[in-house]
Amino acid sequence: MQDYLVGAIKGQLWQYCPECHVTDITHHISPFNLPQATYICKSAFAYFPLGTFHFVLINLFDRRPDHVLVAEHNGQYIGCADNGLLTMIAGGMPEKVIKIPLAKDEPRNTFAIIKLLAAAARELSRGAALGELAPLTQQIVVKHNLQPLVGDDFIEGQIIHIDAFENVVVNITREQFAAQRKNRRFRIFFRRDEVISQISETYADVPEGTKLALFNAAGYLEIAINKGNAAGLFGLQGFRREQLTQPAGFQQLSYYQTVRIIFQ
Repeated sequence: MQDYLVGAIKGQLWQYCPECHVTDITHHISPFNLPQATYICKSAFAYFPLGTFHFVLINLFDRRPDHVLVAEHNGQYIGCADNGLLTMIAGGMPEKVIKIPLAKDEPRNTFAIIKLLAAAARELSRGAALGELAPLTQQIVVKHNLQPLVGDDFIEGQIIHIDAFENVVVNITREQFAAQRKNRRFRIFFRRDEVISQISETYADVPEGTKLALFNAAGYLEIAINKGNAAGLFGLQGFRREQLTQPAGFQQLSYYQTVRIIFQ
């Protein structure tokens, strides 16, 4: 948010689609953090109308690009780099996806990518089918979301997001929790010696300065302190960039990055 890029990208979009409404979701994803980007995108996209075109400009240069992806998923369109994020957001292969090649004489920069995506958005908004822009394909980079570890009497999740209030979001959904709980009692452990034994509905369910667990509006488990900062106080951390590229990333998770729920 401190340089020209966001404004310039919006200007470029309006050149191609002067009639479109451009809105921001976030510009504060941790660098290269695909799990965090997945959480933000999935949680936000669900509230946009059918036909929305989402520009996901994250980790565009994971490798030297020679094409961009445009996908149709849940009645919306997603434009992004071919870096695995698309399959993470869609939870697998999207319904339809195409590769749009960059011209050989185009510079490999953000504006060349935006030009292709904006042109695609313009054609799709005018009624073109995705397959008319380029051949449909399934030959794209595939990556999978971080998934909780589960056992007969536990579920262990990873911290995927820390918000501006330092509330900690864990990749355990309300549905996953209910399926593993099976109406049993539970205790939520984090930082080894911190325990929560109930799920709150709002932050105000506990006194100020008290820790709590709830399922946030996106349906994910959240560890918080009423009018406090859970991440800072407890030293909790999100999944780090270097762990995303290491095969043993899960094994290298520390107790500062995980939340375990024990069922009894």
